[in-house]
Amino acid sequence: MSFGAIHNPVVPFDTPFRNGLHDGTLVVISGSVLPSGDRFAVNFQCGNKDIAFHFNPRFDSGLVVCNTYEHKNWGKEEHKREMPFHRGKPFEIRIMVTQHDYKVSVNRNHFLEYHHRISIHQVKSLAVNGCVSLSFVDIQSPGGGFPPQQFPGAEMYNPAFPPQPGFPPQQFPGSNTIPYNTNIHGGLYPNKVIVIRGAVTGHPKRFHVNLKFHGGTAFHFNPRFDEKTIVRNSKQNNTWGKEERQMPSCGMCFAPGQSFVIEMICEHHAFKVNVNGIHVCNFNYRVPHLQQIDTLQIDGDVVLHHVQI
Repeated sequence: MSFGAIHNPVVPFDTPFRNGLHDGTLVVISGSVLPSGDRFAVNFQCGNKDIAFHFNPRFDSGLVVCNTYEHKNWGKEEHKREMPFHRGKPFEIRIMVTQHDYKVSVNRNHFLEYHHRISIHQVKSLAVNGCVSLSFVDIQSPGGGFPPQQFPGAEMYNPAFPPQPGFPPQQFPGSNTIPYNTNIHGGLYPNKVIVIRGAVTGHPKRFHVNLKFHGGTAFHFNPRFDEKTIVRNSKQNNTWGKEERQMPSCGMCFAPGQSFVIEMICEHHAFKVNVNGIHVCNFNYRVPHLQQIDTLQIDGDVVLHHVQI
């Protein structure tokens, strides 16, 4: 669930996490670095002035520093000697919160991970300060997009994995259960992003995400636990094309009973797929017109929490 992007906020900026911070929360920060200035910071703040996660690009030293401020003291700094930000240039930061860490991507490329030193349930607000101007900030909570619905005599959640702490379990009402099909109104286009949040069942074999058009499948994304691979393909004129099976360096990025967030990004020549903030694969377009892709289909051994198109 998104509470709506905050457009053109003034820096320094501070906003509460209205539902708290949970596994699956996604924070999107878009803006530009000012032509002058040495540093800026994104802080995940606790209610007692502690900072659970301090993300701090420093142009004066060419480093990005991450740290935690607790009990009036800074902890041990973690440095990355790579600067994905540039003075006077726009940026997009995406911070995915998981049970174990914060996964940070910059301009849709995975950048770093920072393991929790303070429980995410103590985090109360987000702050941005320093040499940046902001275009928008969007906080997307897990499980949103569809209202919870109780089904008499039925389980609301797959018992293979527990509901997220502090957030009520949800099940898609009616036709939004697996298999899931929905129209993509207006088709796809460059920079379009599809976000799928869910969890793998306890004893999975396979699941797939299909981007379909009339007469075929433009992109078939198919994690196969029985084969320990992720198959990518397309189908045209009732014929499957050549499978792509190269595995990412992170290996099989899905696990039984574990939650996930899939981002499918339409770039100029390929679909780019990130899972939990980590780049997994690109799939070059095999159909000539993105706009003809008008259907999203999801099926297999998963439970869906939220789909954003």
